[in-house]
Amino acid sequence: MLIGLGAVLGHLYLYRRLVRQLVHGRLARLLAMGVLVVMTGVLGNRRTVVDLLPEGAEGPLSMAMYTWMGVALCLVIALVLTDAGRALMALVQRLRRRPLPEPTPREAEAPLAPHVDEERRRFLGQAVAGGAFVAGGGLAAYGSWRAFSPPIVTELAVKIPKLPKALDGLSIVQLTDIHVGHFIQRRYMDALVQQANALRPDLFAITGDLVDGDVPSLGGHVAALAALKSRYGSYFVTGNHDYYSGDEEWSAFLESLGIEVLRNRHVRIGDAGASLDLVGVDDWSGGRRRNKKGYDLDQALAGRDPDRAAVLLAHQPANFKVAAERGMDLQISGHTHGGQLVPMTFLIGLAWEHSAGLYAHGDSNIYVSRGCGFWGPPMRVGSPPEIVKLVLTA
Repeated sequence: MLIGLGAVLGHLYLYRRLVRQLVHGRLARLLAMGVLVVMTGVLGNRRTVVDLLPEGAEGPLSMAMYTWMGVALCLVIALVLTDAGRALMALVQRLRRRPLPEPTPREAEAPLAPHVDEERRRFLGQAVAGGAFVAGGGLAAYGSWRAFSPPIVTELAVKIPKLPKALDGLSIVQLTDIHVGHFIQRRYMDALVQQANALRPDLFAITGDLVDGDVPSLGGHVAALAALKSRYGSYFVTGNHDYYSGDEEWSAFLESLGIEVLRNRHVRIGDAGASLDLVGVDDWSGGRRRNKKGYDLDQALAGRDPDRAAVLLAHQPANFKVAAERGMDLQISGHTHGGQLVPMTFLIGLAWEHSAGLYAHGDSNIYVSRGCGFWGPPMRVGSPPEIVKLVLTA
């Protein structure tokens, strides 16, 4: 609903502020209007449109749709900033304008006939629209380059008071929100695995939203994760998108790659002399949208020694404070993408108390990653992708 409304308003704004200024001729404007109407309909009714197209058309349609969504958003941002700047300048000029002296009787009787240079106004309007078009296109190009560039590495130390001295310095590399699908495929995955292995962690934590498609379509791309190498192995928990794509099938496939899937359970990392619990929970969406059990912290903690240090893998940062009160020393999450694109990068904090980065609650911490990939528009502006390396200290 919101996407459909946003598509209508956004495309109306683009037509009024861009097409009418830069496109001349009735036929050309009608053609541009037709394209905007079609894109509005596709964005608001993607599933229906896909069902009407021949088999195999979903991939190209999705790529075109999401690319245009990002480009249109960047154009709207550039135009809004331009209009805001013009309005501010007009306000300043109006406030600075000196009051005119009282007119003489003869001047007062004379009719007012202000001269408006329509040619100059038209030229300025076209220049502003053209500048916004170039700026918006440049922003979209940068966002696409940033999205497909290697993720930045965020490395930080997290104090775990109950961590055994023998495990001081244990490192966890988090990979999350990769969204393997139409855009992110084997080449990107191979590079991501190589970059992650270079960090030489003690274990890998893959915290959901790994895929946007089923195993037959994407298994060959995801198989790159089999090359992850670490002392204690790789662990996975489901995200909401993994449920859309078949959580049970993907869990079985990942297990076949040697990746341990934690579905509301915990495992011990280390040995009898020095260990911590790695706890994994299913995503909330399992219970909300797929009539499955979903998130169950009680089951995940069943039989656990509360005196042992514990790290929780949970896709969404929700419920962190409850998990902290249940003895989780560190929660590792993703899901938010840090907003992924402006202006969502500024708004994400309104939706999520813990939206990106490290937060504390008492002696417990949560790290919320911006993610390695992207969803929707193949762009990132203001929220670069990241691989996270967390070093645990006693």
